[in-house]
Amino acid sequence: MLKFICIILSFFQVGLFNLVSLGKTQTIGVNRYMEYQTSEGFGTSSAWWSQTIKDEETAREIARLLYDKETGLGLNIYRYNIGGGEADNPDCRIWDVTRRTESFLYLDESDGQWKYDFTRDANAVRMMKLAVEYGADEVVLFCNSPHYSMTASGHASGGLEKQVNNLPEENYQAFVDYVLTIADHFVEEGIPVKYISPINEPQWDWGGEWVGQEGCHYDVDECIKLLELFAVTMQERNCPYGLSGPESGQLTWEHYEYVDKFMQSEILRNYCDHFAGHSYWMDYNYDGKKAFGEKMKNEYPDMKFEMTEWCELPLEIDSTTIDSGLRMANIINQDLCFMGASSWSGWTAVNGDGLMEIKDGNLVIYNRYYAYMHYSRFIEKGMKRVDVMDSKEYTDIASLAYKGNGKTVIVLVNNAQDDIKLNFTGAYGKYEVYQTDASHNCEKVKEGLLFTGTTIPARSIQTITVTGG
Repeated sequence: MLKFICIILSFFQVGLFNLVSLGKTQTIGVNRYMEYQTSEGFGTSSAWWSQTIKDEETAREIARLLYDKETGLGLNIYRYNIGGGEADNPDCRIWDVTRRTESFLYLDESDGQWKYDFTRDANAVRMMKLAVEYGADEVVLFCNSPHYSMTASGHASGGLEKQVNNLPEENYQAFVDYVLTIADHFVEEGIPVKYISPINEPQWDWGGEWVGQEGCHYDVDECIKLLELFAVTMQERNCPYGLSGPESGQLTWEHYEYVDKFMQSEILRNYCDHFAGHSYWMDYNYDGKKAFGEKMKNEYPDMKFEMTEWCELPLEIDSTTIDSGLRMANIINQDLCFMGASSWSGWTAVNGDGLMEIKDGNLVIYNRYYAYMHYSRFIEKGMKRVDVMDSKEYTDIASLAYKGNGKTVIVLVNNAQDDIKLNFTGAYGKYEVYQTDASHNCEKVKEGLLFTGTTIPARSIQTITVTGG
């Protein structure tokens, strides 16, 4: 009865809410009783930078910046790339040497046999272990392509023709065994492997004349058949980790067949606890993201969605500016609110379109890093997203809220050219305000005992933590 009264009071409060900014004042209501998805955390990917970090001190500093909960982003998910071995392929076609990966599987020329050597890819493996040391409690082992020795073309960069599956069906089981052998090795070493993810963006061409990276095309039936073989084999072997997929490269209606066939597979629906996809080519596509979120909620309510990859494509914004941070913050907000993502991972941590970059031997931190911090450091694993009554159309303020562990976390993005005063209902108590703008990098700018509102400067991001209430 008490909870019912609280809900009624909460709706009375948000009934006072004004959907349109009046001058420079807006009212936002947080309804802590209308709950959505549970946060599974935030992460980033190892490709293709981790193997290039040779200096251990630099590697440790990067791991701290990404995974330490007190001094870094506090990420908890690390996505390690099981490479397709193009660094070893004598006929490699990939022109960018940084995107040629070293595999644990190699050809021993002394006897002509394929063997495993887990001392290989040493820099990338060290980076994974440092991420775990600093706080990653979930490692996902993902593949962009099967090993080049298993492919039809002899390349992990795709087929010699576009839109052709580069993995012959007779090699499906060999690919399954390859991935599980690597996963089992890391589990034995104490790495917290939660998922393997053997397919990446299956709908794209991958191959032909374009060989910019490792990749493999699968039509939808081939994709599902391979994932089902993984699931069946993993069940038979009682693997202590799950299966993630299919890492769909775009989630608009033109690619829903990869969603629907995945969900229609009884094997995958019963074995997998989530559907994984990427947030590319949908920036500010509110209708597309809302449609996907509604589809998942209405048609597949028991299946979580995990957003496992995004970066700015094409890279047009100066990474050092607040414009870059605002772009990333808006995308995270959209994916969590519109698409209902339970976890969110960026594509790459260290390079030009990532969170930081090594330039002239120095580590340069980009504005996107601090934008990400507004979510990853404050929204703790296990928190529930709750309703925020505002426009949510990103004309001025993008907002979201999570609750858990005795507090409410509110993230606000002001996309306008003016400061906006925000009055709040539904979240009261001791508070702290953290801000990123042209002159602040997720710094505490205000704190107090009773939170009733804030002024968010033009083109800035704020995170407010409210304890109690």
